[in-house]
Amino acid sequence: MMKRLWIFSACMILLMAVNVDCQELEADTILGNWLTEGGKAVVEIYLCDGRYCGKIVGLKEPKNPDGTDKLDTNNPDPSKRNRKIIGLNIVWGFTYDGETRWVNGSIYDPDNGKTYSCEMNLEKDKLKVRGYIGISLFGRTTVWTRKQ
Repeated sequence: MMKRLWIFSACMILLMAVNVDCQELEADTILGNWLTEGGKAVVEIYLCDGRYCGKIVGLKEPKNPDGTDKLDTNNPDPSKRNRKIIGLNIVWGFTYDGETRWVNGSIYDPDNGKTYSCEMNLEKDKLKVRGYIGISLFGRTTVWTRKQ
């Protein structure tokens, strides 16, 4: 009887470990480069301190008409307006909620200098990014495409 109990316990521990590994693999499917809606930018999603973050790694138009790099000129904090757009972290703090959904994050829009609460849902190679104020009902969704 003790031997059966031990075997059962070992099997349960093994199944729980496999389940955790599978969830981590699912969570990491978001990692990589994503082309924003309209092809304006490429955002790299990566792990940062156990959460999911993203930074701009490419722009369709990286320079201003005068040839200078595009900067974060719309940031409400004047001390941050000289940051280059390329390399700028625009999404951060996401945790995996299961079922191809990442929640509790934030997204920064350098076009208007505003930060919003955010959640993301993955459907095949399309990432639905929803920024909102307060509750998700009051927001906007854009679709990013995985960049190969």
